[in-house]
Amino acid sequence: MQPNTIRIIQTAKDTGDRLAELSPLSFVPDANGQENQLINIYDDVEYQTIEGFGGAITEASAVTLAKLSADKQAEVMKAYFDPVDGLGYTIVRSHIQSCDFSLGNYAYVQNNDESLETFNIDHDMKELIPTIRKAAAHIGEDFRLFSSPWSPPPWMKTNGTMNGGGSLKPEYRAAWAEMYVKYIQAYEAAGLPVWALSVQNEAKAVQIWDSCIYTAEEEKDFVRDYLGPALEKAGMSHVKVMIWDHNRERVYERAKTAFTDEAASKYIWGICFHWYSGDHFESLAAVHDKFPDKKLFFSEGCQEGGVHLGSWATGERYGHDLMGNLNNWTAAWTDWNVVLDEQGGPNHVGNFCDAPIIADTTKNEVVYESSYYYIGHFSKYIRPGAKRIAASRYTEKLETTAFKNGDGTIATVVLNRTDSEIPYIVRYRDQLAHVTIPAHAIQTLLFAQG
Repeated sequence: MQPNTIRIIQTAKDTGDRLAELSPLSFVPDANGQENQLINIYDDVEYQTIEGFGGAITEASAVTLAKLSADKQAEVMKAYFDPVDGLGYTIVRSHIQSCDFSLGNYAYVQNNDESLETFNIDHDMKELIPTIRKAAAHIGEDFRLFSSPWSPPPWMKTNGTMNGGGSLKPEYRAAWAEMYVKYIQAYEAAGLPVWALSVQNEAKAVQIWDSCIYTAEEEKDFVRDYLGPALEKAGMSHVKVMIWDHNRERVYERAKTAFTDEAASKYIWGICFHWYSGDHFESLAAVHDKFPDKKLFFSEGCQEGGVHLGSWATGERYGHDLMGNLNNWTAAWTDWNVVLDEQGGPNHVGNFCDAPIIADTTKNEVVYESSYYYIGHFSKYIRPGAKRIAASRYTEKLETTAFKNGDGTIATVVLNRTDSEIPYIVRYRDQLAHVTIPAHAIQTLLFAQG
């Protein structure tokens, strides 16, 4: 990148700009001490290091992709996982046993098999694992697999079914912990090493689909007394364990319970969370301030209520949430389903949702939602290993964040959710650049570190 040159990438409503590169700008000296309309960038003030961005490959995503022609399948995989021509995803989330975005409930062991002799991942080998392998091939050496269970096998639970909540029976804690170990071993044998685990998806939610309830004490005790030791015994201490995997409004309380227990905390890398209860970004900062050695990981978000074709608000929801997470110490980010069909499924209980890419399986067409482009303004240009740096803005009408990549490139993202175009001036090391962002638009500015 040329010194003093700023590349501008833009996505804007009511235009054709979708991750479009505009004409570059140049910095000029701040000769008169500019005071107004500033966005300041301070690259000597550093915060968290980014682990990566990604999305979930569920059985629903895999089955939907398989219904498309080979060229369309390849298009979608490239669109997400190619580091140059795609969004540059490096993290894939998936499910341990079934989730709501599976074709139905399934477990890896037969009923009442306490010795786990019947354990196998044959179900996943049909569509799920081959699809994850394709993503891994695009990503290369930066590939990271993050896996979460929605429910233990039904016979391990108090309600006798994978759906409808219930909890893990105390007598099966050891066997359930051993199933994580067997899952990791089986996936590694299939060529997919597991980078991270969460203990339980949505540990507070009684859902009509696959779900299981843990109190904060129960989850902490399970990690301390069963899961952590099982992973350690199997030589899997490198696998990163996260708790909670639910909404931000209680992220601090769950973190406090687990991280203040020294025996449990030593096994826990961080805490992951979703967006479904509102912003609560300040709670993330509270976790970091109290427990600065623990990682914060956004593990799921999607637009609920089926497909929202053409909605611009969906993209802006993603942009706003990404800003809030990243500016409050979040180190990694994964979206929910990477692709769904024209109904927003398949989903075995009708819990249809939107995805950044919708595949119309009846027409063999692929539709890119606004969320796809908004995510790209972060994931394409804020690379693994990047460090967040300080930034300030002159108006609350603009949202912004800034990062310094390993190659010295500074990536500044600016979001305008208002109905008016807004001017601003980037100020970096006493250099200025005048920019205007359209209404309902997002921009990523790239320039070389001075």
